[in-house]
Amino acid sequence: MGATRATDTTERAAPDDAPGQRAERGSVVPPSLIRTGLRLPEVRRAGIALALFLAGWLLQLGNAPEWSWWTVFLACYLSGGWEPTRSGLQELRQRRLDVDLLMIVAAIAAASIGQVVDGALLIVIFATSGALEVVVTQRTADSVTALLGLAPERATRYAADGTTHEIDCRDLDVGQQILVRPGERIGADGVVVRGRSEVDQQAVTGESVPIVREAGDEVLSGTVNGTGALIVEVSRPASESVIARIATLVAEASETKAPTQLFIEKVEQAYSAIVVVATLLVLGIPMLLSDSAFDESLRRAIVFMIVASPCAVVLSTMPPLLASIANAGRHGVLVKSAAVMESVGRTSVVAFDKTGTLTEGRPQVVDVTALGGREPSEVLALAAAVEHPSEHPLGRAIVTAAADRGLDVAAVDDFRALPGRGVTGTVGGRRVTVERTLADSTGTVVGVFVDDREIGRIELVDRLRDDAAEAVRLIGDVTPGPVLLLTGDRPSVAADVAARTGIDEVYADLLPEDKVRVVGEAGGHVLVVGDGINDAPALIAAGTGVAMGRRGADLAVQTADAIIVRDDLTAVAALIRLSRLARRYVIANLCIAATVIVALVTWDLIGTLPLPLAVAGHEGSTVLVALNGARLLRQSAWSGDRGAQSTRSGAQSTHSGARRRGA
Repeated sequence: MGATRATDTTERAAPDDAPGQRAERGSVVPPSLIRTGLRLPEVRRAGIALALFLAGWLLQLGNAPEWSWWTVFLACYLSGGWEPTRSGLQELRQRRLDVDLLMIVAAIAAASIGQVVDGALLIVIFATSGALEVVVTQRTADSVTALLGLAPERATRYAADGTTHEIDCRDLDVGQQILVRPGERIGADGVVVRGRSEVDQQAVTGESVPIVREAGDEVLSGTVNGTGALIVEVSRPASESVIARIATLVAEASETKAPTQLFIEKVEQAYSAIVVVATLLVLGIPMLLSDSAFDESLRRAIVFMIVASPCAVVLSTMPPLLASIANAGRHGVLVKSAAVMESVGRTSVVAFDKTGTLTEGRPQVVDVTALGGREPSEVLALAAAVEHPSEHPLGRAIVTAAADRGLDVAAVDDFRALPGRGVTGTVGGRRVTVERTLADSTGTVVGVFVDDREIGRIELVDRLRDDAAEAVRLIGDVTPGPVLLLTGDRPSVAADVAARTGIDEVYADLLPEDKVRVVGEAGGHVLVVGDGINDAPALIAAGTGVAMGRRGADLAVQTADAIIVRDDLTAVAALIRLSRLARRYVIANLCIAATVIVALVTWDLIGTLPLPLAVAGHEGSTVLVALNGARLLRQSAWSGDRGAQSTRSGAQSTHSGARRRGA
């Protein structure tokens, strides 16, 4: 009886003094990008270096005294080059060389022969790229921290004698019971032992509609309780909850390195060592084998360092990729890095989340069926009247549908929520009840009752995006592999969405770790498109993660490699095409840069390459590859040629994930 009294009381209690405060759906808010950047020293140093470079450049253009702009450029060297020099020397002590240190040496060498502007620009480029990398890493860490904030810090422990007291969620043990009041976030993964309510699991599982939970059903930490009170028995400690496992998966994936990155690091070591050794040989051999003066040998070595500098090689890749990023940005797709833009083109399999990605993520009324001689408009108007005070997504959808149809909605008296069932109230002197009804439907069906007699039914579905089917078709044209659907929703709902969009394979009833498993087993370079917190592990485990920008959860947006700002799904295929075009431009630029470097180095070694010509050749090749890459800013680079319609065969298959208690 004690348990019953506590439950009844909490259904009426105000949540103001409850340990678990009322929560918004999926509210995970990491610090802003500006705040993240301002607290990072790498960003501040890069900003100072850029400001000093611009100031020195303006002084030089304004014919200021030479000492003035030299002083400013040297300050730029110190601001942007101090940290790379320090870290490069630390690497050197461990017998490792990197390109950063080589760039510092090249910049100093340029200054020693009067090319201080070129050296300062080199410093600014590398300082800025390093700062951007640090910002992206920190934002991911902040998002993980914010994710853990979904789970409340305190919970209400429910004792066997019916008494309650507050306790830290991390101190809860398996087997203990907690009381979850209406509107609170659930403090631990567990099983309902008493009570009935609707639980909003969208932040964790992606389900668009709150799910009824009663005795024997599993609930997850961080999800939001509805209008009823629940007694929940803890089944996992806080460190092993679904929310904690999502955060762990994201953190672990963030620390891993792609094979391409590992290859680049190996190339960096070899290239740095070769250039340093070659420069020393160019300096020493002429003095040993001939009567060459030290000044002449030093000048030749400095010229070699300049022409062998990988600036043109670096710019061979960056202008095409940055131009592609800018072009994609104009069309509503934000790509977070050049490495991402390059990797998108290798996509062989695309996997979509359902709720909020292929669908709009909110229920809509699609059908009203009247019974007993009633009119559909009367059924909808009565349902809207009693649902008007409700905050439930289904109730809001019914009210919106009535308003869209211009129906007159009467006032409701004696409104009362029926936990886990629906709502009831008095409209025009009649008792009107709206509650869920079991029906063979891919959506959600509610029955409308007047004085306990059913007068009609309303069907609501999560509406498919208008461009979903076209997006799937376009992706089929540009990728060799199948298009997958990964969702935490029911298999019947997932199969219906797949049938209407032309998706090949369906994986339903998935938890976040199940999505990661499916992505890992798909083979090839997998691009995942999602919007929810539950999609974050799959987004970061995939070869490329793409988040929906308008309604996407903060963690999904931060961990994704690219963001579709306008939620235009057809942009996915266009992004893949643009990435492949950028790769072709990169290869062409590398051929140009390598040819120029080989020609200038050969000239310097077998002849006498004038310093002005060396600088002109080096900078000229840099400008050439930059201008070639800028061609990707054209509109035609984004629209491209959709190519021939590919023929994809195979029966559609539906797979059920590991959604089971204790999974």
